[in-house]
Amino acid sequence: MENGDEIKMSPLFQRAAGNKEQGSHGHGGPRVSRHSSAWMKILTRLKVEPGLGVLDIGPTSPNNINFLTNLGHSVYMADLVEEAVKPDWLLPAEENEAPAYDVEGFLTRHMNFGNREFDIVLLWDALDYIPAPLTDAILRRLNAVTREHGQTLAFFHSRTTGPETIFCRYHVMDGDTVETQQGPSHPVLRNYQNRQIEALFQEMGTCRFLLAKDNTREVIVSR
Repeated sequence: MENGDEIKMSPLFQRAAGNKEQGSHGHGGPRVSRHSSAWMKILTRLKVEPGLGVLDIGPTSPNNINFLTNLGHSVYMADLVEEAVKPDWLLPAEENEAPAYDVEGFLTRHMNFGNREFDIVLLWDALDYIPAPLTDAILRRLNAVTREHGQTLAFFHSRTTGPETIFCRYHVMDGDTVETQQGPSHPVLRNYQNRQIEALFQEMGTCRFLLAKDNTREVIVSR
């Protein structure tokens, strides 16, 4: 395989590699375009810097794999939301205590990147859907595998309900838009305010907020 064409998938996608894109993991139906200033800025870098490592967090998208590898970058995919919301990671709760999560088990199973490091992390809106006990651990692992000058793209919904909060797969495009495709019915678990978002990423770099028109905050975190 040529340099820049490496494609690695989490165990979830290894099981689903033969599935068609349409309808895989509940993702089907029409795609809807939305403007994204944050994606446009990441795309600008992807077009001028060769051989970057990209971590795409979300339901697998053959479109994304083809697009990014055609630009000469390596791609690793991990669908953290689909796995994080499963009850498998819940530990037996003590009396009068909130359920705990098998955080280390989750990281070992779904965020074991070997010796790989990444220049770009496409986190999308995953943190809105992931249970809080897993969030900090996931970000610590991402921090550990993000290279110097690495950048993370993240979206945050400003509401917990409404059509714009539907869990989606994101397909990257050659321009200032991405396409969304409705996925399984996962609720937004919390709303992060700007200061909370900055606190989440304080170890990963500086947050730059960009305007969006659909009740979504777009953020680029730069190391």
